[in-house]
Amino acid sequence: MTTRSNKQSAIIRTERGLTIAGTRITLYDVMDYLTAQYPHKFIRTLFRLTDEQMNAALSYIEANRAEVEAEYRVVLDEARELQQYWREQNRELIEKIAKMPPPPGKEDAWEKLQAHKAKLQARLASKAWFF
Repeated sequence: MTTRSNKQSAIIRTERGLTIAGTRITLYDVMDYLTAQYPHKFIRTLFRLTDEQMNAALSYIEANRAEVEAEYRVVLDEARELQQYWREQNRELIEKIAKMPPPPGKEDAWEKLQAHKAKLQARLASKAWFF
């Protein structure tokens, strides 16, 4: 493992990529939430990071923005490819499950769930230009 870090080795390079030392949290995990404009305190709490760990991650990202963003794009591309692969691998199973009837006695809840799903899909489709 090669260490590449700020002055306290708070950010290290592991087989998973740039990682916050002492955790399994990568800078790409943090970048997901930064990109979505979540508050730093929320991200820190979500990943159970100390103030020092969060500040080290933010400082490293800022000091090495071009490198981190380039690696982040690669990670996102790989994630999309994997998602597409598994969607294709499981397409028939997903279609089969979607056609299954609701569990006995749960018809009302099932209809509400289906209506909610349709509403969510319509909302996402209207914002498709954003993604």
